[in-house]
Formats: sequence, structure tokens, C-alpha cells
Amino acid sequence: MSDDYRDLHLQLLEGEWREGSGDESRSVINPYSGETILAIRSATSADLDATYRKAAQAQEAWANTPPAERSALMHRVVSIFDQRKDEIIDWLIRESGSTRLKANIEWGSARAITLEAASMPARAHGATMSSDIPGKENLVYRKPLGVVGVISPWNFPLHLSQRSVAPAIALGNAVVIKPASDTPVTGGLLLGRIFEEAGLPAGVLSVVIGPGSAIGDDFVAHPVPSLISFTGSTPVGKNLAKIATGGRYLKRVALELGGNSPFVVLDDADVEQAVKAAVFGKFLHQGQICMAINRIIVDATIYDRFVDNFIAHVRTLNVGDPALMETAIGPIINKSQLEGLKNKIAKAKEQGATVLLDGEINGQMVSPHIFGDVTPDMDISREEIFGPLVGIQKARNEEHALELANATDFGLSSAVFSGDLSRGQRFASKIKAGMTHVNDMSVNDEAHMPFGGEKNSGLGRFNGDWAIEEYSTVQWVSVQRTPRHYPF
Repeated sequence: MSDDYRDLHLQLLEGEWREGSGDESRSVINPYSGETILAIRSATSADLDATYRKAAQAQEAWANTPPAERSALMHRVVSIFDQRKDEIIDWLIRESGSTRLKANIEWGSARAITLEAASMPARAHGATMSSDIPGKENLVYRKPLGVVGVISPWNFPLHLSQRSVAPAIALGNAVVIKPASDTPVTGGLLLGRIFEEAGLPAGVLSVVIGPGSAIGDDFVAHPVPSLISFTGSTPVGKNLAKIATGGRYLKRVALELGGNSPFVVLDDADVEQAVKAAVFGKFLHQGQICMAINRIIVDATIYDRFVDNFIAHVRTLNVGDPALMETAIGPIINKSQLEGLKNKIAKAKEQGATVLLDGEINGQMVSPHIFGDVTPDMDISREEIFGPLVGIQKARNEEHALELANATDFGLSSAVFSGDLSRGQRFASKIKAGMTHVNDMSVNDEAHMPFGGEKNSGLGRFNGDWAIEEYSTVQWVSVQRTPRHYPF
């Protein structure tokens, strides 16, 4: 392994770095410059099978490693994150189109969940419990699941892989990652190098790269993994869940799926502060975040003032080279996503939304698009946007604002602004979402707090104690210490 992690066209298969066995290679493209960064030869189902079986073998020894050693490994990973910060951030900018600001945020989030995971081996508690049967002792052991399969997305590839990888490994599991095809380096290969450098035994972490059409179903249906952790779209997540629970081998799923985050501004809100939060929460990483603000809902009494200030602030955002710290909005990840955004913009106009700001589109650079007079039945209200466009809805009063906020099949993150914190907290508790933030934006993630959604936004929770529950299981062992009387 070289000092700057070259040869990242190789995959981590069966405990060693080698090429996939597939006939095709996929190029990794810089979404800003259009340059080809590298090409990776696809893995096959045979590669996947061998890698899963190697992971199962390696996991047995890893599970017997003392908790202190697993914790120490996580601390070494954190140290490598610190040493290689600039290199990691550069890869996030080049491969995923992250602005430098967003890349720094993502690096910090991935580092934080690794540090949190370092404490998990000592927090994986069992229990002793009394019994109604004389002479019996009940013991509850907390154990690793075995092998965890992780399918990660392209938008926050490093963090959304690491938030599953770090807890799973810390708790004694082995992990096989299938990163998104657009971001194989930051979604998996860098983590493989980092954990290897930290001293993780071969086979405990693997990285398999190939199109979902070729190995996606096999990745989920394979008999080895006990849990599949997936972050991505709701339709794909639903299909994955069917495969995971409907085949020969029943297995757990942890799903973080689509979002349609409402950002509610009540009539007593600090409008200027709400505007600042709305702009950042909408346009960070070009809006390509599951938690990004998808709908802005503003009380009618302050609607015009909010809209004027919001547009004025958005006009100040720099659109361009993501490597520059002053850039707020960088490129859309790929041409498919770009076409989807163009269609959403055209549809919003067709359905009668008022164009408040009509940004330019140059290549994969999309400047902000803002629509007013948006109604709940418009596509821009009902669908996840995943780009730098947003619709603003007018609420008659607080009750109507809540009705609009909950008028969605999704329930990931949300936010509400109010000058009365008690009022804001009461409103927040009525929003049907896994996460709601008062006087802040919807884009929040802390390594020790439960991250996840309701309704069509997913199943399970990531981070903290909730990750310990997800990536471990319990076994009840009873010990009959005195002979038991049986009635026959």
C-alpha cells in the first residue's frame, strides 16, 4: 500500500486487493470537470460469493477479539482520518462533486461516528434476569450478527458507508460494502485502505464493486449476510426488503430511504434567521441530501417578507468550482440526475408554480430555482427533489401549516421556526417524522443520536445506542442450577 492510496482501481475481495472478474469496466467521472478519474473492472457474482464466504470465516476470529482491541482499532482509524484529512476531502470533491465546505462536513461526520463506535464494544451489554422456575438462572448475551452487507449511496458516500461499517466492525461483525457506482472510492475503497492501515485483519472488511443489475440481488439474497444496511431511494429499498425477507434466508434490513423534508416558518418566527437556515438546509451539496429541505411552508402573514429575503440571500450564493471554499453550489452528480431535475423544473412551470428565481443550467451546473404559489398536489411538493430547486407554500395558520407538513408519504427529517420555543416544540412533536428540529434546518446528524425515518423513509435507526441494537443480536441462555421437577 502506497502512502497516498494509489491503485484504487483494485477491489478488496477475499481479503486481498485485486481486480474484479467481470468483462466490463466502469469509469469514475469527476462531475465538475468531466475528466475520467479511474476505471474499475466489475466484480461478478462469483467474486461476491467468495468474498462473503471469506468474510464469514474472518468474522469468527474477529468476534473473539477482546472489546478493548476492537475499540483501539477504531481509535487508530480516527487517527488515520486526521492524518489523511486533506486526501479524503480531495477525493470527495473530485469524485462526488462535493463543495469543499460539504466535504469538510462529511469528513467530520464520518470521523465522529468512528469515534462513537470506539465506545460501543464496552456498551454492548447483556443482562442477568430472574426466573419464575426454581433454581433457574437467566442470562442474556449480546452477540455480533455475523456478516453485514452495506449498500451505500453517492451523495454522502464516505459517511453513509462509515455509519454502518464502523459500528458493525466495532461490535464484532465482518462487513462487505457495495458502494454506489458513481462513488466507489469515497464510498468504499478509501475505507478499505484506512481500516487495513489501522490493522484490521484481512477479510473482516471487503469492498465489492459492480452494477446493481449484475450483482445487486445476489448481494442481498446471499445466505451469508445476517443484515443488509441500505441507504437510497424508496422504490429500491422496498424491493431490497422483499428480497431480504422473502427468500430462503430471512434476514434483517436497516433502511434509510427517501425524504420530503418540510421547513415550517410560523407567524412569530425570526424571519431573517429562518431564511439563513432555509438557504443552507436547501442548497448544501446542491440539495442532494436525503434530509435537505424539500418544501418550505410559511405562514401567510410573513410569506412575502420571507420570500423576498430568501430570494435575496440565494442570489448571493456562488455556483461553480467545488474545490473553492467560497463555492456554495457545485455540480450535479451525473447526467441522469441532471435530466431528472430538468424535468422537475419543467413540470413545476407546467403545473402553475410561479417562477421566483429561474437559474441557469450550464453542463452539470444547476443554479438555484425557486417557485412560489406551490400547492400540495404539485410534483415539486410530492416528490423528493434532490437538487437546487425548491417550492414555497403559503399556510393560512398553524393548523394548516401542520397539515401541509404532514401531507407526504415520507417522514425522515423536518424543521420548524417559532419565536416561542414551547410552541415550536409542541408543533415539532406533531410532525410525523423520525427527526424534527426547532429553530434549525432539517439537515442534522449527530453520532450519538437516533437517525432514521417513519413511513416510506425507512426502517430502523442509525447511530449511538440504536446502532448497537441494529448491529448485534441477543441470545437467552438459561441455566438450571438445581434439578427441576417435571409433572410427567
